[in-house]
Amino acid sequence: MKNNNFLGFDEFLQEDVNTLKFRIKQLYQVLESSYDGIYITDGNANTIFLNRAYEEITGMKKKEMIGKNMAYLENDNYISKSGTLMVLKSRKNITIEQKFKTGKTALVSSSPIFNDNDDITMVVTNVRNVTELYELKEQLKKNRELTEKYYSQLRAMRHQLLKFSDIIVKDEKMLNILEMARKVAKVDTTVLLLGETGVGKEEVAKYIHKNSKRSKKSFISIDCGCIPYNLMESELFGYEKGAFTGANKEGKVGLFELANSGTIFLDEVGELPLDMQVKLLRVLQEKEIKRIGGVDNIKIDVRVIAATNRNLEEMVRKKNFREDLYYRLNVVPIKILPLRDRKDDIEPLVEHFMCVFNKKYNFNKIITHGAIESLKEYKWPGNVRELKNIIERIMIMSTGNKILRSDLPIKEVWSNDNRNTDVERGHLKLKEEVQNLEELLIENAFKRYGNVRDAARELGIDASTLVRKRKRYKNKYMMKK
Repeated sequence: MKNNNFLGFDEFLQEDVNTLKFRIKQLYQVLESSYDGIYITDGNANTIFLNRAYEEITGMKKKEMIGKNMAYLENDNYISKSGTLMVLKSRKNITIEQKFKTGKTALVSSSPIFNDNDDITMVVTNVRNVTELYELKEQLKKNRELTEKYYSQLRAMRHQLLKFSDIIVKDEKMLNILEMARKVAKVDTTVLLLGETGVGKEEVAKYIHKNSKRSKKSFISIDCGCIPYNLMESELFGYEKGAFTGANKEGKVGLFELANSGTIFLDEVGELPLDMQVKLLRVLQEKEIKRIGGVDNIKIDVRVIAATNRNLEEMVRKKNFREDLYYRLNVVPIKILPLRDRKDDIEPLVEHFMCVFNKKYNFNKIITHGAIESLKEYKWPGNVRELKNIIERIMIMSTGNKILRSDLPIKEVWSNDNRNTDVERGHLKLKEEVQNLEELLIENAFKRYGNVRDAARELGIDASTLVRKRKRYKNKYMMKK
């Protein structure tokens, strides 16, 4: 039984007129339903058909185009160039980019239709909309330019921020904090630095001082938690000669006087007893101090930067810190993030500390990628200060010139529990972890036996394989360095 849905051309012509009309209608519907634009001319380049998609893609209307010759359309700038005319000249398929008077752009592919005498009877052009593609391409270009501009600005900002600073910063969040510090440095106001112990509050205070108009004057740092209570007032404000038994008979200049015209940094200001808080408040309000045993008030010009790891608002509620002093200090608060919240700073800090201790102890040590990643996963309760201490410790205690994950003294950094958590979160890559484990096993075996032959025997590999693998890992980290 013949399947009438699949007719050959000869069979198509043999159908009756009504069936032919139906078939032609079907063909017309197919052409009209095409997602791509379809444009058809006769063998003389006169337009005989275009579908709805062509109108939508180009913005050109059927009534404008039907009957028009492609040479006319090209000359009158309806189109930038004609694929049809190129096909009639070359007798080959042509694909070009075509622009229309509507401003739209399309990719057109024109193909010739030949009769039995090898004459071109029609040219069929397929038109695909690339306007959106070009718009996306242009937007992508703009996004790349904006991204490059952003990173250039970030690099410039980082350079400017760190120009007069010893602070090691890469993390964007910390750079924003430094930008805030740079702005406040230009105005002579009180600053309160907040943050956990060891985050680098004193370094930020120094940064503010170095970028201020007082940069050429003194920077005096005071740890309020370290001064004994009975010596605190004399240390801060000084005393006159003969003020009390055991006092220097010449008297003593206090730290506030020493900082005159400069900056005084009151670290751990939350540790000040209430009576000293009163005296500090007077200094901030009146810009003057009085020595112990003295009669005259001494005018001072000093900028105060305070810092604490305590919750001063909570202390105010509990009456452990004066509310009026809190508001005097809290003119511009700057919160410094803990190290665990600015992990992009960990690697540059590690490299900096390793450089410092390599020079100090005449070492030439490097650290592996696996060890760096473990350091990034640690929570750092002691922040930058803890990181510095640990780097110094592992550099002193490690036996080789390469610091491995196993050299880290913090059990939590590379414990199974911590690694399992990473696996659950999808942080670990199998290939990387296999390499880290292989490197660890090789280095441990080599440390234990001290020679290639015995280490290779324990690992069950050839000595040449062990040498090759050790060299590969060593070269990788030397290149990284």
